[in-house]
Amino acid sequence: MSINTVTSLRTVTTHLEGLVEGALADGGGLLRLAPCWVPRSFLQPGKRLKLHPDDLYAYGLNRGGIDERWFASTTPAANEGRTPDEGLSYVVAGQQRFTLAGAVAACGPLLLGQRLWRKYGKWPVYSKFFDNMGPIPHHMHQSAKQARLVGQEGKPESYYFPPQHNNVGNNFPYTFFGLEPGTTKAQVRQCLAKWNQGDNGILDLSRAYRLKAGTGWLVGPSILHAPGSLCTYEPQWGSDVFGMYQSLVEGREVPWSLLVKDMPKAKHRDLDFIVNQLDWEANVDPQFKDHHYLEPVPVADTRAAGYVDRWIVYGRIAGKQYFTAKELTVAPGVQCVLEDNGPYGLITVQGRGQMNRLTLDCPKLIRFHELTEDEVFCPETTAKAGVTFTNTSTVEPLVVLRYFGPDTNPDAPDLGAYRQNRF
Repeated sequence: MSINTVTSLRTVTTHLEGLVEGALADGGGLLRLAPCWVPRSFLQPGKRLKLHPDDLYAYGLNRGGIDERWFASTTPAANEGRTPDEGLSYVVAGQQRFTLAGAVAACGPLLLGQRLWRKYGKWPVYSKFFDNMGPIPHHMHQSAKQARLVGQEGKPESYYFPPQHNNVGNNFPYTFFGLEPGTTKAQVRQCLAKWNQGDNGILDLSRAYRLKAGTGWLVGPSILHAPGSLCTYEPQWGSDVFGMYQSLVEGREVPWSLLVKDMPKAKHRDLDFIVNQLDWEANVDPQFKDHHYLEPVPVADTRAAGYVDRWIVYGRIAGKQYFTAKELTVAPGVQCVLEDNGPYGLITVQGRGQMNRLTLDCPKLIRFHELTEDEVFCPETTAKAGVTFTNTSTVEPLVVLRYFGPDTNPDAPDLGAYRQNRF
């Protein structure tokens, strides 16, 4: 690298540092984020993201409809023909805009804290709204070990179905998870072998669960799942790897390339290798729901103070906490201060209020290029010092969702905690 290049990079970094510090000062320690829209060519939008109907195909019909909005993302979307910044969230600082990824690269310890920065050197997670008219193909996300074979990262993920975005369930509010106990690898291999004959029948080997607004699931890597048509809030690892194991969905072809896109090229026709990408024990688990289903768990009984903070994503995957999430509801006219253990991304799903110096306002309709006041990134220092939330409405609750990075909340409940923690 030349001296001029190094000098140029230092100049850019110094400029970004100044912009980030200025934005934090103006926002009371918080960063305002712009909406980040992501299309999927193989899916049909569910129309519950509040994006204007005229903008559902803003990337072009060939790119597919916009069915996802990503939050506090530093992860590029793995789409063919993608724009250079697709999937990356932007910070809005006055008239300036820059990616959150750039901000983290320039000010990592300031935004993430020393622990996350030293271990990962980036914001390693993201979340999204995932919104489709119907079901999507039975698929899996590779584990860290499998993804490394193609230079990627693995992807555990989680789901929560916010009631505010699910006034209608659309065409198929059921999700297939895993495989029926007793299913054999030979049966799955046979499904793959008849890919080009139409429906390969992979769902005949699985079990569907009815989805319920206000609940969720925690799903580890290498587990098959065919998400249903509820609009889903999805905290997950910062990766976009997947393999589709279903050849036909609602009459639409799923190309073989979407099955093998994140597998070594030499293995693209190796059916045994593809079958063995699945975590077999986890897929045929006869107690699958007990090991993956989530219902909200209150952090504490604060109803008398006019607000409730609830865990909506919690639990560990193979002993590791990859991410967690909370839902805060503040009654009209109430103010509260919340202290958290680490940085988080926040999205407002109902109402209007204030978060330190930033306005929170849940929009009813958004144009593709419009800025909003519903999304925020909160750095670690600010989270630990305490953030003041104020509901400025006299009639409607203020509801926000916030997600956290790995090992940030060791006090989070274990899976199944909802059975003992209700009020």
